[in-house]
Amino acid sequence: MEDFVLYSELYDIYGELLTSKQKEYFEDYYFNNLSFSEMAEQYKVSRNALFKQVHIVTDKLLEYERTLKLKEKREKIISLIGDNKLKEEIEEILYK
Repeated sequence: MEDFVLYSELYDIYGELLTSKQKEYFEDYYFNNLSFSEMAEQYKVSRNALFKQVHIVTDKLLEYERTLKLKEKREKIISLIGDNKLKEEIEEILYK
Protein backbone atom coordinates (compact mmCIF):
# COMPACT_ATOMS: atom_id res chain seq x y z
CA MET A 1 0.00 0.00 0.00
CA GLU A 2 2.85 2.36 0.86
CA ASP A 3 4.38 1.83 -2.58
CA PHE A 4 1.04 2.58 -4.22
CA VAL A 5 0.78 5.93 -2.45
CA LEU A 6 4.40 6.83 -3.24
CA TYR A 7 4.13 5.86 -6.92
CA SER A 8 0.80 7.68 -7.24
CA GLU A 9 2.31 10.88 -5.85
CA LEU A 10 5.37 10.57 -8.08
CA TYR A 11 3.16 9.86 -11.08
CA ASP A 12 1.16 13.03 -10.35
CA ILE A 13 4.39 15.02 -10.33
CA TYR A 14 6.41 13.35 -13.09
CA GLY A 15 3.83 11.51 -15.19
CA GLU A 16 4.12 13.89 -18.12
CA LEU A 17 7.75 12.85 -18.52
CA LEU A 18 6.67 9.31 -19.42
CA THR A 19 5.72 8.00 -22.84
CA SER A 20 2.04 7.46 -23.61
CA LYS A 21 2.49 3.66 -23.43
CA GLN A 22 4.27 3.91 -20.10
CA LYS A 23 1.41 6.02 -18.77
CA GLU A 24 -1.16 3.51 -20.05
CA TYR A 25 0.61 0.56 -18.43
CA PHE A 26 1.12 2.38 -15.16
CA GLU A 27 -2.48 3.61 -14.98
CA ASP A 28 -3.92 0.22 -15.86
CA TYR A 29 -1.85 -1.54 -13.21
CA TYR A 30 -1.97 1.01 -10.38
CA PHE A 31 -5.18 2.96 -10.96
CA ASN A 32 -7.42 0.55 -12.86
CA ASN A 33 -6.23 -2.43 -10.80
CA LEU A 34 -5.73 -4.69 -13.83
CA SER A 35 -3.57 -7.78 -13.43
CA PHE A 36 -0.62 -8.40 -15.72
CA SER A 37 -2.64 -11.22 -17.29
CA GLU A 38 -5.54 -8.89 -18.07
CA MET A 39 -3.18 -6.29 -19.46
CA ALA A 40 -1.33 -8.90 -21.56
CA GLU A 41 -4.61 -9.92 -23.15
CA GLN A 42 -5.60 -6.29 -23.77
CA TYR A 43 -2.26 -5.20 -25.24
CA LYS A 44 -1.37 -8.51 -26.93
CA VAL A 45 2.03 -8.73 -25.24
CA SER A 46 3.46 -11.11 -22.65
CA ARG A 47 2.83 -10.73 -18.94
CA ASN A 48 6.59 -10.61 -18.43
CA ALA A 49 6.97 -7.71 -20.87
CA LEU A 50 4.32 -5.75 -18.99
CA PHE A 51 5.86 -6.58 -15.64
CA LYS A 52 9.20 -5.25 -16.91
CA GLN A 53 7.60 -2.10 -18.34
CA VAL A 54 5.77 -1.26 -15.11
CA HIS A 55 9.00 -1.86 -13.21
CA ILE A 56 10.87 0.45 -15.62
CA VAL A 57 8.23 3.15 -15.07
CA THR A 58 8.42 2.94 -11.27
CA ASP A 59 12.23 3.04 -11.47
CA LYS A 60 12.01 6.14 -13.68
CA LEU A 61 9.64 7.86 -11.25
CA LEU A 62 11.99 7.14 -8.37
CA GLU A 63 14.98 8.36 -10.39
CA TYR A 64 13.18 11.59 -11.30
CA GLU A 65 12.52 12.18 -7.61
CA ARG A 66 16.12 11.37 -6.63
CA THR A 67 17.31 13.88 -9.22
CA LEU A 68 14.72 16.67 -9.05
CA LYS A 69 13.37 16.20 -5.51
CA LEU A 70 10.08 17.93 -6.32
CA LYS A 71 8.02 15.77 -3.93
CA GLU A 72 10.54 16.34 -1.16
CA LYS A 73 10.58 20.11 -1.78
CA ARG A 74 6.77 20.22 -1.90
CA GLU A 75 6.53 18.47 1.47
CA LYS A 76 9.18 20.71 3.01
CA ILE A 77 7.41 23.88 1.87
CA ILE A 78 4.08 22.65 3.26
CA SER A 79 5.70 21.73 6.58
CA LEU A 80 7.01 25.30 6.94
CA ILE A 81 3.56 26.86 6.69
CA GLY A 82 2.32 27.81 10.14
CA ASP A 83 -1.22 28.87 9.23
CA ASN A 84 -3.30 25.67 9.24
CA LYS A 85 -6.03 27.09 7.02
CA LEU A 86 -3.46 28.21 4.44
CA LYS A 87 -1.69 24.85 4.71
CA GLU A 88 -4.96 23.01 4.03
CA GLU A 89 -5.73 25.23 1.03
CA ILE A 90 -2.27 24.66 -0.47
CA GLU A 91 -2.51 20.91 0.12
CA GLU A 92 -5.91 20.91 -1.57
CA ILE A 93 -4.42 22.63 -4.63
CA LEU A 94 -1.34 20.39 -4.77
CA TYR A 95 -3.00 17.06 -4.08
CA LYS A 96 -6.24 17.56 -5.98
